[in-house]
Amino acid sequence: MDFTLSERQAEIAEAVARICAQFPADYWRRVDETGDFPEEFVAAMTQGGWLGIAMPEALGGSGLGLTEAAVMMQQVTQSGAGFSGASALHLNIFGPMPIAKFGAPEQRERHIPRLISGEDRMCFAVTEPDAGLDTLSLKTRARRTNDGYVISGRKIWTTGVARANKILILARTTPREEVAKATEGLSLFYTDLDRSRIEAKPIPKMGRKAVESNTLFIDDLPVPAEDLVGEEGKGFTYILQGLNPERVLFGAEAVGLGRAALGRAAAYAKERVVFGRPIGQNQGVAHPLARAWIELEAANLLAFKAASLYDAGQECGAEANAAKYLGGEAGFRACETAVLTHGGMGYAKEYDVERYFREAMIARLAPITREMVFNFVAERVLGMPKSY
Repeated sequence: MDFTLSERQAEIAEAVARICAQFPADYWRRVDETGDFPEEFVAAMTQGGWLGIAMPEALGGSGLGLTEAAVMMQQVTQSGAGFSGASALHLNIFGPMPIAKFGAPEQRERHIPRLISGEDRMCFAVTEPDAGLDTLSLKTRARRTNDGYVISGRKIWTTGVARANKILILARTTPREEVAKATEGLSLFYTDLDRSRIEAKPIPKMGRKAVESNTLFIDDLPVPAEDLVGEEGKGFTYILQGLNPERVLFGAEAVGLGRAALGRAAAYAKERVVFGRPIGQNQGVAHPLARAWIELEAANLLAFKAASLYDAGQECGAEANAAKYLGGEAGFRACETAVLTHGGMGYAKEYDVERYFREAMIARLAPITREMVFNFVAERVLGMPKSY
C-alpha cells in the first residue's frame, strides 16, 4: 500500500503549481472583488493542455485518471486560487465525459477536441428550482419535432453561462408517468447555447464571484436530432457516470483550500507577537492549527483512496461520497481556524483567509449536501431502510 504520489503525479503537481504561481493572491483578490472571470488563468491552464487531463488520448486529451485530475485540481486550490480558480476549470475535467463515453463517434471527434483547446466553452444544466437534488423529478421538457427536439423549462445553479457557447442539458423526453422506471425518460443533449432562447440571470452569491452561477429560463430552444447524446431516455444513466469523480474532485479541492488557509494561519501565528511572544507559542492557537492539519490529511487519504478505486474500475460510491463530506468539513474547519488565528485581521480582505472561509462553504453544499451523503452511506453501506 503506497500513500505517495508516483513520479508522474509529482511532476503534474509541480507543473500545475508553477502555472498557479504566476497568479498571486492579489490577482484572486481582484477577481473576487470585481467578479471578472479569471480569463488569464484559464488561458494559461488551457495552453498547458490541462483541460484535457482526463479525456481520451484519441480525442486530444492526456488519457490520465481521476487520481491525476485530483492532483491537478488540488494544486489549484492549494495555490491560493481556491474555488475561484478550481470552478473556472472544474467543468472541463469530467463534465464532457458523457459525450466522450456515450456520444456518437462524430460527436466525440468534433466536440471534445474543441473543449480541450478552449475553442468551445460549455455549461452543464441539470438542477432545477423545484427539484433540487431530486433529479428524477425535473420538469424541463424536450418535445420531439420533425427536425429534432424543442426544449423548454428552467434550470438553476448553472455555472459559466456568461462565457459558454455550448450547453450540456438534461431534459425529460417521456413523461414520468409513462415510463416503467423513474430513471428512464430523461435525455441528454449537447447543443448550441442560443441566447435568443435561453435567458440567464446570475445569482448573487456569498463567494466565488468570479465564476457566476445562473438561473436559466429556456423558451422553445430548438435542438437538432444529432445533438442528442447516446440514446433517448438514457440521460440519467449517462450523468451518473460523472457523479463519483465529481465528488472526489470536490473533496480533494476542499483539502487544497484548507491547506492554503492553514499555511497562511501558521505563518501568521509565528510572526504575530502579542504580550512579548508569538501567538503560535500559545497552545490555544497552536492546537487548533494542529487539529486542522490532522483532519485535512485524513480527508486527503480518503479522497485519493476513492480516486484509486475509480481508476481501477472498482466500486467507489461510498468512498467518493465520504471523501466529499470529509474534505468539505476539514476544509471548512481549517478555513475557520485560519480566520480565528488572525483575530480581527482575519476579517480583513488583505489577508485572504476571509475569502477562503467564504469559498469553503461551497464544498459543504455542492454537488451534494452532507445529509445526502449520510443517506447514501446509511442505505448502501449499513443497509438501513431508505429514508427519502
